[in-house]
Amino acid sequence: MKSKKGLLKFKNAFAAMVIPVSLGIAILVFLFIMGASSNFQGNNSDNAPIPGNFLGVIYKGGFIVPVIMMLLLTVITFSLERFFTISKAGGKGSAADFVEAIKDFLAENNIKGAIEECDKFQGSIASVSKAALIKYTLLEKDTTMTKEQKLLDIQKNIEEATSLELPSLEQNLPALATISSVATMMGLLGTVLGMIRSFAAMANAGAPDSVALSTGISEALINTAFGIGTGALAVVMYNFFTTKIDKLTYSIDEAGYSIVQTFAAKH
Repeated sequence: MKSKKGLLKFKNAFAAMVIPVSLGIAILVFLFIMGASSNFQGNNSDNAPIPGNFLGVIYKGGFIVPVIMMLLLTVITFSLERFFTISKAGGKGSAADFVEAIKDFLAENNIKGAIEECDKFQGSIASVSKAALIKYTLLEKDTTMTKEQKLLDIQKNIEEATSLELPSLEQNLPALATISSVATMMGLLGTVLGMIRSFAAMANAGAPDSVALSTGISEALINTAFGIGTGALAVVMYNFFTTKIDKLTYSIDEAGYSIVQTFAAKH
């Protein structure tokens, strides 16, 4: 339990560092790569981008661009971290096959074999199942508790083990859900600011400033595309990971139910 809590604290510290580090990287990329003078006409970032130069076009999106880029880097980082964590939590092999194997061992009253199967499979399902099986063997020898008390004790042990696993599985998912909305709103903010610049250029006395007009339109379009794209990616990844967690949770519940029912039937 201490190792689980220690790992969770480390992951919390990692998550807290992702956003500021991503923001720093986004600002550096925005200023020194996208804002490089070679991307613009006359080697001056105040001028229009060189035709076909995508980096220069994005740079003209304005100061909202590095903010959305930071959100995009955060989504990518959390998605990779969640992918490896949840894949590891899924164990070595098929969760459905593992649950069936546990059921077979329990049907044969081979608790030792079931525990060994948990050690082989690993992952969250195996951790919860192993905790319940160890409690199972201890309660078999207990003569002071009634059958109902033993069943409740096993069920409580399963719930406690599950409560230790779920925070690790669900970590950073709220951030993905939040970014899915924030990125879109930041894109809309950039759109509004870009349109304000465009209308200001059009309102100039005499001939409108074509450079300012094109810059404003670029800012509006770039931020809209960037924000919506980042938000869409966050939504897709959030739904992908929550689906995988739901499947893991279902497998944990099924394995735990089998253990409790076996104890009830055999004792």
